[in-house]
Amino acid sequence: MTTAFLLDAGNTTLKVCPATAQGLGPVYTLPTSRHETADSLGLWLEAIASRHGIASVSEFVVSSVVPPLDPLITQAAQRFWGCPARFVLHDITLPIENRYARPQEVGADRLLAAWSARALLHAETIIVVDFGTATTFDCVQGNAYLGGLIAPGIASSVAALGAQTAKLPHINLELAQTVLEIGTSTRQSMNHGVLFGFAALVEGLTARLCQRLGAPQAQIVATGGFAPTIARLTTAIHQCIPDLLLRGLQRIAFPHCLAELQEEV
Repeated sequence: MTTAFLLDAGNTTLKVCPATAQGLGPVYTLPTSRHETADSLGLWLEAIASRHGIASVSEFVVSSVVPPLDPLITQAAQRFWGCPARFVLHDITLPIENRYARPQEVGADRLLAAWSARALLHAETIIVVDFGTATTFDCVQGNAYLGGLIAPGIASSVAALGAQTAKLPHINLELAQTVLEIGTSTRQSMNHGVLFGFAALVEGLTARLCQRLGAPQAQIVATGGFAPTIARLTTAIHQCIPDLLLRGLQRIAFPHCLAELQEEV
């Protein structure tokens, strides 16, 4: 059975997933480090492969928004597995029309999420909300990526709040309930303020985008680490697919797996 390594290299984390045409394996999240080397990365991946009894890897399929990491991934793939690393946009052209004013400015992750959503969902208009280092809203109509919006990310917002305010405690952003409460402690006030605040952000911006697009029936799909949490707090999100980017990378590695992916949504 052919196995590929799927890598989603973001500014905060590097997600790694061994995959076959039959499905995605476990997802491992490593910190994105500017001090990484090809050998340290290769050893991490070798440990993951050993854990799952993977003897050979056919290729690395990569979405990266961290250029300094790209040559290290390529070197690790070659040194440890003797296989190529293919990068979205650099080596892989996605079959979606890019209507950004400067198409080269669109991050690989945003375009990949838009294309993956287009492949998985049937709605004419889709808005992909990605809860990553930033919170992005990307609009797709037909087979065209129209662009979108970029807002602060949840974790980065909390980090900035803590850095600027000495008396605020560290919080874990745990969702104990789905009903908004008036906070009676600083932790509760922060948890509800951040989580329900971002839920309201999603409601407000997606409503305005739907109006701007003339598409009141647009399908809103959420992805990224905080997607399941925010999806519990608002009816504005119609579909929650936390691994949307990895599903897109799987389809690139194994083009014939699209039917299976559609059935899982």
